Amino acid sequence: MKKAVLKRNLIIPFFILQFIPLVVFTPESYKVTTQEWWLPLVLAVLALFATVEILIRHSPEAWPWYLISFSQGFNIISRLLMLMPHISVTVNKSEVFNTPYVIVAVLCIVVSWFLLWYFEQPEVRMGVMPEAKLE
Repeated sequence: MKKAVLKRNLIIPFFILQFIPLVVFTPESYKVTTQEWWLPLVLAVLALFATVEILIRHSPEAWPWYLISFSQGFNIISRLLMLMPHISVTVNKSEVFNTPYVIVAVLCIVVSWFLLWYFEQPEVRMGVMPEAKLE
């Protein structure tokens, strides 16, 4: 399975799909009155900046990879911290388990963890490096 995931033609789609776990929340999280909407936006901008450095500018430095890892890792931490306050909602003056929020949070944590693992693979990092020109 590892070889199938690390094929060169799958690297670019994973760079694009990395934004999904950063910005997907339940609709009530995107209200202007809450303070939850700005963190996914900041993490997505950081990941976008790093992706441009890696895929378009072909930066050989390590810092864009660290920035992607920071974004995905901080996504995991922030979702774990927000899980307890959002685990229940009040409906008709009674507390009800917030199933959609918990499912979205757990799925995004798992995807971010996978992307952390994926982007640390040497095959992925070498797969985005421009071909060396022999003179």
